[in-house]
Amino acid sequence: MDKNRIDGAAKEVKGSVKEAIGKVSGDHIKEASGVAEKTVGTVQRKTGEAIDKADHEARKAEHDAKA
Repeated sequence: MDKNRIDGAAKEVKGSVKEAIGKVSGDHIKEASGVAEKTVGTVQRKTGEAIDKADHEARKAEHDAKA
């Protein structure tokens, strides 16, 4: 599993928490910061997923070529 998937998921959670705290406290800057962090986490996680998929496909093609 690519490190980006793990780090991205962590940022998504942290951003969600920050967003919720901003909403509850009325702090629009904290809320927006949470939304931004969550978005960065989503992009990072999806990048990791794409890397994992490409790696899997490359290994599969290599294995098929040997067979």
